Amino acid sequence: MEIKSKLKELTEKVNLMKEQITTEEATKTAFILPFINLLGYDIFNPTEVVPEFTADIGLKKGEKVDYAIFENGNPILIIECKHWKEDLDVHNSQLFRYFHVSKSRFALLTNGIEYRFYTDLEHTNKMDEKPFLEFNISKLKDSTVLEISKFHKSNFDIDKIVSNASSLKYTKEINKVFNTELNESSDDFVRFFASRVYNGRLTEKVMEQFRELVQKAINQLISEKVNDRLQSALSKEAVQQDEENIEVVEESKIETTEEELEGYRVIVAILRRKLEKSRIAYRDTQSYFGILLDDNNRKPLCRLHLNGGTKYIGLIDKNKKEIRENIETIDDIYNFEEKLLDTVDFYLN
Repeated sequence: MEIKSKLKELTEKVNLMKEQITTEEATKTAFILPFINLLGYDIFNPTEVVPEFTADIGLKKGEKVDYAIFENGNPILIIECKHWKEDLDVHNSQLFRYFHVSKSRFALLTNGIEYRFYTDLEHTNKMDEKPFLEFNISKLKDSTVLEISKFHKSNFDIDKIVSNASSLKYTKEINKVFNTELNESSDDFVRFFASRVYNGRLTEKVMEQFRELVQKAINQLISEKVNDRLQSALSKEAVQQDEENIEVVEESKIETTEEELEGYRVIVAILRRKLEKSRIAYRDTQSYFGILLDDNNRKPLCRLHLNGGTKYIGLIDKNKKEIRENIETIDDIYNFEEKLLDTVDFYLN
């Protein structure tokens, strides 16, 4: 995924340069504009990325948000930026005001390291207090990269993002609550489990006993789940390794003959009318001698069956099905020049 590699590059840049970034403007230039750019928006096109976007509030004029991203003449994301050292918790009220007067469904508060995406799930045109997507660019997970990619210009779909935002937001909040309960269980949490396994009266002493038992049981369950996943992964890895070992053994039994190489050279001579030689590769197997486009198993050009009693050339049709034709000698391959070139056209087109 291209956006994943670009985010990795930006992360490396942030980690390398942040101590030298001393102003908010420098933060924007070094960290935030590159982020907007990797989302596919042209930061030098004022019809697409508008700096200092006016967001007048009532009688208060001259209010401006740092950036607004536009699509078809309408703002789709407003962005408020801070210096990378600033705590974002004290700045969301400012973005809240801007969101209310803009037509954008999404807002981003960032210091170039922490990113918080907001929308209006709870009240229309009123920014939610909590973000639905929040991440630190130095600690990105693949699942987060997938969510970021939905804001890419080529993928952007307001309805899909809003629909998914609800799930993201409340899942994140549930995770926070659950994590808190694991570390310091509330009375309600303990009572939920205790009442299902204990028939007596839940006195203060009993609750304290169950508080410890509940935490112990849940942590044990999580540990077992993790261990099961690990064992499953190790088993799959072992099976994969066995399969690779079998392939190595099979490959060691393969002997490429001079006749097969001569057939390959004839086919290269034919296909070079439409392909560079470097794009025509071969792989020998126990069943046949395969000739591939770009050394890709999914792009077979033809196959030679030369080691049995009867010799064949396997031609590949537009459905990638092999059609076998008898040949007496290698020179007979030239009789199928047109069909070989048709296969090339199929891939190129």
